[in-house]
Amino acid sequence: MKLCFYGAAHAVTGSCHCVSANGRHILIDCGLQQGRDEVDNTHLPFASSLIDFVIVTHAHIDHSGRLPLMAKQGFNGGVYASAMTCKLLDIMLRDSAHIQESDAALENRKGSRAGRAPVEPLYTLADAEAAVELLHPVSYGEKVELCPGISFRLTDAGHLLGSSYVELWVNEDGVEKKLVFSGDIGNCDQPIIRDPQPVCDADYVVMESTYGDRNHDQVGSYTGELAKIIDETLGHGGNVVIPAFAVGRTQELLYFLREIKEQHMVTSMPHFKVVVDSPLAAEATRIFSEDLTGYLDEDAIAILQRGDHLFHLDDLVITSSTDESRQLNEDPTPKVIISASGMCDAGRIRHHLKHNLWRAECTILFVGFQAPGTLGRSLVEGKKYVRLFGEDVTVNAKIVNFQGLSSHADHDHLLAWAQQFDAPKPTEIFVVHGEGFVAEAFAAELRRIGYSAHAPLYQEEYDLAAGAIAVEGMEMPKKSASKWQAGSPAYRKLEEAGRQLELVIQKNKGGTNKDLAKFTDQLLALIQKWQ
Repeated sequence: MKLCFYGAAHAVTGSCHCVSANGRHILIDCGLQQGRDEVDNTHLPFASSLIDFVIVTHAHIDHSGRLPLMAKQGFNGGVYASAMTCKLLDIMLRDSAHIQESDAALENRKGSRAGRAPVEPLYTLADAEAAVELLHPVSYGEKVELCPGISFRLTDAGHLLGSSYVELWVNEDGVEKKLVFSGDIGNCDQPIIRDPQPVCDADYVVMESTYGDRNHDQVGSYTGELAKIIDETLGHGGNVVIPAFAVGRTQELLYFLREIKEQHMVTSMPHFKVVVDSPLAAEATRIFSEDLTGYLDEDAIAILQRGDHLFHLDDLVITSSTDESRQLNEDPTPKVIISASGMCDAGRIRHHLKHNLWRAECTILFVGFQAPGTLGRSLVEGKKYVRLFGEDVTVNAKIVNFQGLSSHADHDHLLAWAQQFDAPKPTEIFVVHGEGFVAEAFAAELRRIGYSAHAPLYQEEYDLAAGAIAVEGMEMPKKSASKWQAGSPAYRKLEEAGRQLELVIQKNKGGTNKDLAKFTDQLLALIQKWQ
């Protein structure tokens, strides 16, 4: 009965944890590494074909984005998530595949001119579709048996429509342990969705720590602050450009903008145009507009009951084609542009930044967490020049980091969430999904108030029955020079086999001298054959 940490260990993105028991292997999330966390998304530290099940806490790509890679590498087990998460994954994984294919095509155009070997995308649309075929929707509160001795239940985490905590029961050789995986814990009083629901008992807890070292700025009125920024910028003749996650954050913004327009809170341009420039956001907004029974908070329910639409507002334009997106920057009329990606590392937002960052009358409004190493983080931290599409762009626009809109619990809410588990206290709380120094500091704070807690390293293996670390973790390997896969498919398969061999060697660290000597002789014979 083991728990291994394959992602988001001393890192914010790439969530991936594995529970092994009764000869079965269950992943909780399998996300893409992003920004500074990205080491090598092409490499999974396990054999995909050996994984039996995956449970996805929510649809964000840093928790789900390597599912198509698993399908590509032979995984064909069940992927379980809330019904709404399954709907969102259907569009998000396809969109992610489109980005992977487009980025590879661009790299190959550049590479052909430079004489470089062609590269392949991380995965294709066909791989994403194969992953989507494996989805199994689950209702909140429904206890599901995956296999004899292992079952789980999902509870609303209040982070994104359909987001969940995972309660996992594992029984092996008569020993039963309950694990709770927080996924991303939601902020309180967000629009549209409910507050995080309580979960109060666990033997082990794996919890996020994104904002484990700070609280969010106190915002008296989201709509008031947002209206003020828009009013001032449009009054100066500039655009308000908002990098926003296409799923969740864009819909929240439309919810607030509807209220701003209804209450006539922008006086400089009362009939200002709002543009959603993201095909994925358009698809997600359609899903958010369906029957959301069991997901909405009371305020959203009241709006629907009086016959209003959550996201309908005057002068709203949703673009679809790249030509429509390009024309936005040729139109001098001041406007609000909401575009993805939320951290500015891909998508149409980079074009809008190229055309607006140098303009002092414009505002770039950040409304979500910016991971270390991303373009968004660089701008928030005050970088004066950035490079976009081969050009150096001066940052003259006003940069606003609107923390009040965060969908993550802040320090005090995280602490309160952990303190739910108090009768009795968990054997261990594993602090993940945070920058290394943040995760360590939050774990230390939990220890000071009486909990046993630590921030595991990459590939740490914990014996759940014994309540002790079985294999020490390690720092994530250095970031590779290139994100692209080079060489033939057969050679890449050989490289992957080599990585798996490294893992097998590490697993045999505590073996007997006789077994290790035999293993060594076999490897040396293989090396001599192929040298």
